[in-house]
Amino acid sequence: MSPREIFALRDRLGPVAGRTISDPRHVIALSALDAQSCLGGFGNELAGRAVLLATSGQLLAGLAMIEIDGVAQRMLLCPPDLKDDHLASIMIDADIDAVVTDQPERFAGLAVDLMLTITLPQPVDVRAQTSRATEWLMLTSGTSGVPKIVGHTLDGLCGAMIGDSPAPGAAIPVWATFYDIRRYGGLQIFLRAIVGGGSMVLSDADEPLADHIIRLNARGVTHMSGTPSHWRKLLMSGSAAGFAPRYVRLSGEIADQPVLDGLSHAFPAASIGHAYASTEAGVGFAVNDGKEGFPAALIGQAGAVDMKVVDGSLRIRSKRAAHAYVGRDAAALTDDGGFVDTGDMVELRGDRYYFVGRRNGIINVGGLKVHPEEIEAVINSHPEVRMSRAKSRRSPITGGIVVADVVLAEGRDAARCAAIRSEIVAECRAKLATHKVPAVIRFVAALDVTPAGKLARADA
Repeated sequence: MSPREIFALRDRLGPVAGRTISDPRHVIALSALDAQSCLGGFGNELAGRAVLLATSGQLLAGLAMIEIDGVAQRMLLCPPDLKDDHLASIMIDADIDAVVTDQPERFAGLAVDLMLTITLPQPVDVRAQTSRATEWLMLTSGTSGVPKIVGHTLDGLCGAMIGDSPAPGAAIPVWATFYDIRRYGGLQIFLRAIVGGGSMVLSDADEPLADHIIRLNARGVTHMSGTPSHWRKLLMSGSAAGFAPRYVRLSGEIADQPVLDGLSHAFPAASIGHAYASTEAGVGFAVNDGKEGFPAALIGQAGAVDMKVVDGSLRIRSKRAAHAYVGRDAAALTDDGGFVDTGDMVELRGDRYYFVGRRNGIINVGGLKVHPEEIEAVINSHPEVRMSRAKSRRSPITGGIVVADVVLAEGRDAARCAAIRSEIVAECRAKLATHKVPAVIRFVAALDVTPAGKLARADA
């Protein structure tokens, strides 16, 4: 395969004026990167190496991805919440021999053959050229131990993006996401912007939500994605007024009907849908009919993505999926038929499948297994509830009970809160088995979200 046939990000920047990548402090023209380097012109020294990319912010990470892809043999993206204690193990598992960072102090005492310091792009005479297809490595989230390393190809990561490029003369799409681009959900949006001929507006963990939305408006964002928890926080904040993206997408968590309806009300002119994707399984499918769940006809349907349900768990086989776990004693990623067991549990109701929760997220209630998401879906259906979190708590009588933390719309007095509590309990009793009905409902001001944008599920 010749270098010209290799799919690399640097070759998708193009000469089109107006395309940018930005954060709260900087705006970088993508067309200028052809003659600039964030690696001081030393990118060719990464040729054929296994590179760990660890930066303090997303902008430098995005610029480095563009420059490293097509040069390095593999590139491992470090999310912002990666613990320093896990660096040595991860570097050994991924055979890392080079580090690109603006935080060299993090790697003091670790064996590294080459370390390059990344800066904002500067003009250079020599810039690295595409020479190979780079393997992209990502880390799984949601584990307290050392995260697993998942291997992708750029072709696979971009497999759901066919036809994304704007038509000649059409306006440049401006993409943004609440996600961090060093995680799968955010990386998908970053790649859509770069490969699809658009601009990219990056989020910042330290930026107040209201300021973030003002910036999205100022940059003319047209396409926006995030988890349902991200979107619920936006709807709760009151900052959505005046923000008018034409494309709104949810992924990463169960998209229940209340959040879909809330977004439809907030953005009546937007295309609103939810997508199924995971770091291991890749992008599975998108649902654009405004309803939670997905049509049962998608299961067993031949195409780019094959899906089946085994013991209630969704399994996916696709060229968009990761090709392997990477590292010492890495487990097999797929079953004998090439399917990834997602661990996401679904239930068939009529002609539609509905997500009910994660297999490893089940809580124990008096010896019975319960998906907290099932309870939250009922609670969230109350028109005055913005978001909720169900969990179990030990009980000296039953051994375990369900408690729920609930965020309400603002301005509810004590009398109305008492009425809402009664209404929630009544709805839960009507729709759920007795052991799933919350014994305690606590009204709270906010609920924590993990760095991956998902509802934090700490023990009671």
